[in-house]
Amino acid sequence: MRLLLTSLAAASLFATPALAGEARVELHTGIGWTDGQGAKATLGGAAGYDLATGGGTFVGIEESVDKQLVDSQRTRWGTSARFGAHMGPNDKLYATAGYNYGKGPHGADIGAGWEHSMGGPLYGKVEYKHYFNEGGAQNSNAALVGVGMRF
Repeated sequence: MRLLLTSLAAASLFATPALAGEARVELHTGIGWTDGQGAKATLGGAAGYDLATGGGTFVGIEESVDKQLVDSQRTRWGTSARFGAHMGPNDKLYATAGYNYGKGPHGADIGAGWEHSMGGPLYGKVEYKHYFNEGGAQNSNAALVGVGMRF
């Protein structure tokens, strides 16, 4: 399953010239927490592609990696889909759903975010995700801020 999702994400990123949309790369940081435990800092990045679907809406795919800064064993990769709408010329509001794997608990996630264009190809974003961890691991959350570039 992981190989299939990663292959689909990579194929869609490299097959984009025939599509009318935008590719993007970003760096993000934030905190992750589990109920009853302290927050842990994270640092990560993502690459994705958004495709306009008409009426100001879009769909996208994203591959990400996040590293917990306090634990050398916790690196989480994720493959996600995004669904959203343009909220004016500079803003996007979106929902996200995906699957995470790597060092640490595997599992599905859902979330929401907001992107704001800072002029030219640069954008900033805020995002929240809730992780439904597998293998008996307690569910967790993350709040992220990031900066990226569209091309």
